[in-house]
Amino acid sequence: MRIIYCDSVFDNKIIEPDYEEEKKSAIRAGFDFSLISFEELTDGNIATALRFVKETESKEFGIYRGWMLTPTQYQNLYDGLLKKNIELINSPTEYKHCHYLPNSYNKIESKTPKSNWTKELNDDSIFKLTGEFGDSSIIVKDFVKSEKHNWEEACFIPNASNSDKVKSVVDKFIELRGNSLNEGLVFRQFEELEYLTEHSKSGMPLTKEFRIFFANKKIVKVFDYWDEGEYGETKPELDDFIEIAQHIDSNFFTMDVAKKKDGDWIIMELGDGQVAGLPDNANRNEFYENLKENALQQFV
Repeated sequence: MRIIYCDSVFDNKIIEPDYEEEKKSAIRAGFDFSLISFEELTDGNIATALRFVKETESKEFGIYRGWMLTPTQYQNLYDGLLKKNIELINSPTEYKHCHYLPNSYNKIESKTPKSNWTKELNDDSIFKLTGEFGDSSIIVKDFVKSEKHNWEEACFIPNASNSDKVKSVVDKFIELRGNSLNEGLVFRQFEELEYLTEHSKSGMPLTKEFRIFFANKKIVKVFDYWDEGEYGETKPELDDFIEIAQHIDSNFFTMDVAKKKDGDWIIMELGDGQVAGLPDNANRNEFYENLKENALQQFV
């Protein structure tokens, strides 16, 4: 199997520095690797982006580990690598399944906050959806990302029935996301989570969250989501999450989970495992060793 990393912006023959330590762990675990140009890929120059990826004589399986891609960009990467006889672990449909919350919501609905969404960015559509939450607190995000580091002004809405506050927060969110807005808006019930600490830079409240990587429906590794704060002995109760994972239409994905103040555990969101970051506290050697063992079972 081969890991596909992004190259450095300044030298296309060396890896993006943020992935240097991952590369070392991947090699240690027995993976080969290739470099692609993220900038050329996102500009639509597929042949140039993949010019340093050698075509393989026999079919080889690959895992992309790099910056987030739109579904169209991922489709281009997937197709370009197939021409070189390399098949990525997730198809474009599987990538989108976990990348866009609305695509997988029905799989996790029983264990995730109530959510609704729209691609229509007008007041009527927005107020109709926020009205479904009554006077509950909600958050706004797009199909992929929130502006959680701008918590008060572009993420958190204390009362969904306060149309002035809804409009203010949504307008600021759309402004900050700009051309990076993914598809549309998602509104989610705000849940009181077990407090961890405040973010040292943004002041955003951090809560006890964990990131679980799954490959071939089996856990690769569970990480503390935040690098700040003391988690103590808190660990997620995994049985329900493992059961839900069996029904997710992806071969490599993440499940971010959190502990509520009342002690229950919920799913915050899913993500494609290829574009999900490892926390600074991650044991990269264990991650890649387990990833190889789990992912290979898919292709045996």
